[in-house]
Amino acid sequence: MDHPLKDHPLYPEARRHVKELRGFYGHALSYVVVIGGLVLLNAFASPGRWWVQWAAFGWGLGLAAHGLSMLTRGSAFGRAWEERKIREYLERAGSR
Repeated sequence: MDHPLKDHPLYPEARRHVKELRGFYGHALSYVVVIGGLVLLNAFASPGRWWVQWAAFGWGLGLAAHGLSMLTRGSAFGRAWEERKIREYLERAGSR
């Protein structure tokens, strides 16, 4: 079944964005499930010594970076920058 919006000129960009968003949501869900499990493990295995915050902090930094990359897609090193650099490289390679 074809989607009626597939002919829209921005459809490929929207599809790519939705895939990236789905990846971020999966990352966030994994974070919640795994860190939740680690909290329980830490609480029962070594209740006097809390170490789970270090795992939560480290992974949280990665999750925050992933989220920021979603928000700053058009920034200095976003897709437009990548396309421009690819074009520059191909132009230089073609002039050899």
